[in-house]
Amino acid sequence: MKNDQEIAPIEELKAQAKRLRGKLRDTGAELSHAQALELVAHQHGVRDWNTLVARAGNRLHLRVGDRVSGDYLGQPFTGEIRGLTVMGDGAHRRITLHFDQPVDVVTFDSFSAFRQRVSSVIGWDGRSTRCTSDGRPQLVVRPV
Repeated sequence: MKNDQEIAPIEELKAQAKRLRGKLRDTGAELSHAQALELVAHQHGVRDWNTLVARAGNRLHLRVGDRVSGDYLGQPFTGEIRGLTVMGDGAHRRITLHFDQPVDVVTFDSFSAFRQRVSSVIGWDGRSTRCTSDGRPQLVVRPV
C-alpha cells in the first residue's frame, strides 16, 4: 500500500476512475462507475473504495489563483496562489504565494525583514515539509 501522504485527493481519485472507465469502454469493456472506483482502490493497494476514501481523507484541493490564508514563520497572512506544481514523488507540491500585505519574518524588535512573495514545498495537508526551530511548519496554507 502506498503511504497515505502519496494518495491524491478524493476528487482526483474519482477522475482516475472516470478516465479508466472511459478507456475500457473504448476497448469494448463495459464497467459501472462503482466497479471503476473499486479498481482504482485496488491499484492503490487497498481492498475497497471506502478504505481508499478513508485513507485519502480531506486533502486540500488548491489551484493557481485561489485565495488562501494561513501562517508563514508564525505570522498570519492572506494571499493568492501564484504557482503550484506537483513534485516528482506525488506527495508534495511546490507552492508560490503572493501575500496581500508583506509579512515580517523577523521576531526581533530591533529590525524587520518583510516578505510578500514566498515559495515552499507543502504536503497534501497544506503544511510545509520544513519546520522552524520550535518544530512548527514554516508554512501552513488554508483555503479561504
